Amino acid sequence: MARTEQVLVLEPQQELKFRGPFTDVVTATLKLTNPTDRNVCFKVKTTAPRRYCVRPNSGIIDAGTSINVSVMLQPFEYDPNEKSKHKFMVQSILAPRDMTDMEGVWKEAKPEELMDSKLRCTFEMPLENDKTHESESNKTVSPSTSVKTEHSALPKSASASLDDGEVKKIMEECRQLQMEVQRLREENKQIREDDGLRKRKVATSPSNTVARSAMMKDEGLSTRVLALCLLFFVIGAIIGKLVL
Repeated sequence: MARTEQVLVLEPQQELKFRGPFTDVVTATLKLTNPTDRNVCFKVKTTAPRRYCVRPNSGIIDAGTSINVSVMLQPFEYDPNEKSKHKFMVQSILAPRDMTDMEGVWKEAKPEELMDSKLRCTFEMPLENDKTHESESNKTVSPSTSVKTEHSALPKSASASLDDGEVKKIMEECRQLQMEVQRLREENKQIREDDGLRKRKVATSPSNTVARSAMMKDEGLSTRVLALCLLFFVIGAIIGKLVL
């Protein structure tokens, strides 16, 4: 029984081209479009799986949509006399409307339900003329572009110098604030020392000594008067008893 014709539209249709140099990973893009009104399951297979990395290598394409498949060729030593025999195959199947398991769909698929398309791979190295042209294109800059670059560079440098000036100003203000704090600390320390010295002087001054002596004399006199009064009271009490 003949296979069902591929419903997916492939871009490119027959050939994947990889353009060197091949000292690094080279990527080719394969676009898959689903023009039908059904979801389509797909798989991408290759005859050289160790040489390529395909993302995504399987999935579901919704009705009326498309996806891009990245085919990444791993680095290798290119030999222009060697022809590539690598091939890719895009396999697809209409997804059941009540599908829950994509892997189960592939396992239960009948051969006549499967659709496939094959593509071959080609390797190309850029010509010397192409290299020279690309190099000159990168080096050539139009006068308007140069002028624009210069004008755009000026504001940037001015902005940079302005930022430097602001930074210096802030640093200077911080330094002045630190000096002011240090000065206030020293003044506070000096005030405390002067206050302590003043208290010590007051405590040891002659006038203070005289006042203390006078206070001591007054206290002594008061004690004597009190003792005499007590003595007179006792004598009066004794005399009173004798008279009685």
